[in-house]
Amino acid sequence: MAAHAAVPTRRHFSTHGWGFPVATGVLYGLYAATVARQGGPTTLGQLWLGIVSAVVLAGGLYALRRHGHRLPRELRAAAWGSLTGIAVGFLFSLSGASVLSSSGLGLTIAGVAGAGAYYLFYTHEDAAGRPAPY
Repeated sequence: MAAHAAVPTRRHFSTHGWGFPVATGVLYGLYAATVARQGGPTTLGQLWLGIVSAVVLAGGLYALRRHGHRLPRELRAAAWGSLTGIAVGFLFSLSGASVLSSSGLGLTIAGVAGAGAYYLFYTHEDAAGRPAPY
């Protein structure tokens, strides 16, 4: 009996998994640095703020898109709502708004986004949590 080595298969290049999170993270980081600038000159701290903001948001988006389907629809909707609310509240806080108003806006956006995500997941899944066949 001859032993044969398995022929390696080529993987197709696809940006489906990381293209959206990276693009959204870059735009978010640029916007965060612009808001923090407040019309003054650009500084190294603002550049780092934009880079860290972009990496954190892109990482959160990638993790939710990649592994979010393993969560029940309630937790997945809460995760999407939390990520959205935190992102919006943080950007609002960079504009010089108070902590209370930034938190309030973030919680409001998180609630609306979480409710919208829950509705989307609830109407597009069957009772077992699998995507509904169309």
